[in-house]
Amino acid sequence: MEILDYAFMQRALLAAVLVGITAPAVGIYLVQRRQALMGDGIGHVAMTGVGLGFLLSASPVWMATLVSVLGAVLMELIRWYGRTRGDIALAMLFYGGMAGGVLFINLAPGGSNANLTSYLFGSLSTVSESDVTAICLLAAFVVLVALGLRRQLFAVSQDEEFARVTGLPVRALNLLTAVTAAVTVTVAMRVVGLLLVSALMVVPVAAAQQLSRSFAATFAVAVAIGVTVTIGGTVTSYYQDVPPGATIVLLTIAAFLLLTALAAPLARRRARALAAGGPPADPAECAIPATRAPDGGVGV
Repeated sequence: MEILDYAFMQRALLAAVLVGITAPAVGIYLVQRRQALMGDGIGHVAMTGVGLGFLLSASPVWMATLVSVLGAVLMELIRWYGRTRGDIALAMLFYGGMAGGVLFINLAPGGSNANLTSYLFGSLSTVSESDVTAICLLAAFVVLVALGLRRQLFAVSQDEEFARVTGLPVRALNLLTAVTAAVTVTVAMRVVGLLLVSALMVVPVAAAQQLSRSFAATFAVAVAIGVTVTIGGTVTSYYQDVPPGATIVLLTIAAFLLLTALAAPLARRRARALAAGGPPADPAECAIPATRAPDGGVGV
């Protein structure tokens, strides 16, 4: 394939696959926690890290990771101990992060808002080898957390009081979720962009929920959608010369609308079958919802 003849497209496609895996893998927990906009707030905070990276002549990816992790932890601490409500804390992250990013990028030697554009909306040609290395390391951390602690994270996301009663370290797991979301934002910013990454964390999960009823199935379908749209958006961006982040997000929304349209007839069939007192016409439709296991774990 011609597209694979170029090193920058090889790097972009690898980054796109990693983004397609990590964003929905973390987003499913944010959706369960009703914190769908958390990724958006962290994305704005990461702008300050990118600006600091330019100002201090450091790696914008690693600096954005550091700043976004600190911002996510701060938001959790405010939610626990402060009198300020979570939505106010999130608003402060939005506006403070944006302001800091714009200020620092303009203070940087030779800096301009043009340098920030590729981080805000994604850019294929600017994904460097060092960016790919950072993305691979960060993505590995996200996948290990999202899969290795899926039962514990799901339990906390569903019912914090139940998780606390069963002996789970709720505060530590909440912090870990926030940190993982922050890392995911920096993984995705070179392909999707900081201002659009939240859509890739939330919309594939919402689309998967249209067809699946169990946590495991939703997780798998959401990741499949994420990988499909990121690769599709990256390839489309190359051939049509359109912004990759915007293309990926629009494809994600299109996938949601398509699955919603497909799910409606299935839902009506299930409803008619239940009303008639029998099982759904297709046994494969009998999805088992996520349940709490007797030992305090989560059946996924």
